[in-house]
Amino acid sequence: MAKIKTAFFCNNCGAQSPKWIGKCPYCQSWNTYEEEIIQKEKETAKSYESAAPKKNNKPLLIDEISVTTEIRIDTKNNEINRVLGGGIVPGSLILIGGEPGIGKSTLMLQMALGLKELKVLYISGEESDQQIKMRAERLNNNTSACYVLTETNTQYIFKHIEALRPDIIVIDSIQTLTTELLDSSAGSISQIRECASELNHFAKNTNIPVFIIGHITKDGSLAGPKILEHMVDTVLQFEGDRNYIYRILRATKNRFGSTSELGIFEMLNDGLREVSNPSEILISQFDEPLSGVTISATIEGLRPMLIETQALVSSAAYGTPQRSSTGFDLRRLNMLLAVLEKRCGFRLGAKDVFLNITGGIKVDDPAIDLGVVTAVLSSSEDIPVPDKTCFAAEVGLSGEIRPINRIEQRISEAEKLGFQRIFISKYNLKGISGDNYNIKIIPVSKVEELFGQLFG
Repeated sequence: MAKIKTAFFCNNCGAQSPKWIGKCPYCQSWNTYEEEIIQKEKETAKSYESAAPKKNNKPLLIDEISVTTEIRIDTKNNEINRVLGGGIVPGSLILIGGEPGIGKSTLMLQMALGLKELKVLYISGEESDQQIKMRAERLNNNTSACYVLTETNTQYIFKHIEALRPDIIVIDSIQTLTTELLDSSAGSISQIRECASELNHFAKNTNIPVFIIGHITKDGSLAGPKILEHMVDTVLQFEGDRNYIYRILRATKNRFGSTSELGIFEMLNDGLREVSNPSEILISQFDEPLSGVTISATIEGLRPMLIETQALVSSAAYGTPQRSSTGFDLRRLNMLLAVLEKRCGFRLGAKDVFLNITGGIKVDDPAIDLGVVTAVLSSSEDIPVPDKTCFAAEVGLSGEIRPINRIEQRISEAEKLGFQRIFISKYNLKGISGDNYNIKIIPVSKVEELFGQLFG
C-alpha cells in the first residue's frame, strides 16, 4: 500500500508548502494554509488525454504563424455575446461566478437549451436529472439537442464526452468535481486546481469550449485557489440584489474581448429575459417632481445608459453626521461633499447624506458626479430638478466641471429617451454642434453656475 502523502496549501493563492506556515510567502496572507492529501497515482493515465487528440507542437517563428479570423459560436443570447466579445471562442475555458441562488445555473441551462443547432452537454454535480428537467420545463424547453449528465468523477465524465463528442460543455459546478489522481475531498484546493487543469487541457486540445460554474466566498471572491482565475480564459461575474429582479453579467477577465462590457437580464418566472434598453428600466416614473432625484448619462463598455440617482439630505439626529451610499463609491461621495462644503459654501458638515443608485447596479463612471452633486443640492434645498433634465460631467476638487469622454453617445441616448436638456462641461463643446441634436445642450464650468441655472 502506498504511503499517504500530505501537503499544505494556501487558500488564497494556492501555494504549496511541505509544512504549515503562518504567513504565505507569495500572497502575504496570514493563517491560510490547510493540510490536504496529495497522493498521486503515477501509474494512472490521465483520462482527458484519451478524449483529446494528440498535437505535434514545434517551435515556430512568429512570422511563420498563420493568423486566421476566429469564428465565434453564437449563443443566441445578445447579452452573453456582448460580454464574451461577440460569441464563444472555440477551445476557450469560461468561468462563471456568483452568489448562491442568483441564477447561474438558470443562465447556463437557458443558453444550452437555446443552442438548438449544436450538441450541448450539461454536466451537473449538484442536481439530479429530474431537477434539471423541471427547470427546463419552467424555461419553456422545446429542444432535444441538450444532453444532461449527473456525474462528479472527471474520469467518467471524459469517457462520456469521448462517446458523445459534444460541441459545448457546461460544468455545474467545479467545486463538486473530483479526480481519481488525488485522494483529497471535493471542493479542496488541490481538487479544484487539478480538475480545472484537466478541463483546460481538454478544451485546448479538442477546441471544444467549456463553461465552468464556480461558487464564491462570503467576501465575494471566487472560491478555490487564485490560480483558478489565471488558468481560465474568461471570468464572468453574475451579480444582482435579491430585492431586485435585475441581474448583471460582467467580465472581470477576458482574453478574447473587452472587460468593460455589461449584460443585463430580468429574472422572471420563466427564466432570464434580455434587457436590450436598460435606460428605460433604470429610470423611475413619477406623477410629480421630487427633490433629490436626478438622471445621469453613463457608459458601460460600449453601451450608453441613463441611470437615476436619489439623494436624501437631513439634519443629523444624533450629533454625528452619517454618510451612506448604495451603488456608488462612498469615498468619492465624501470627496464631492467636501467640494460642496469648501469650494461652494454649502453647509453639509452637520447633515446626514444618503445616496442610492436605483436598479441595484453599481456605477464607477465619474461622469455621474454632476448628477450626484445636483441630487444632493436638490435634496438639501428641497427643490425638485426640472423635468426632462439629465447630467453628464465630472466634478473636480476645485468645484470645476470637467469634461468626459464619448459625450456624443451620452447626448444621443438622452435625446432618444425624450430628454429636453442636458448639462455638460463647457470644455466638452469642442467638436459638438447643438444643431445636430433635438436636445438643448447647456454648458457649465462651475458648480455655482449649475446651481444658479437650476435653482435660481
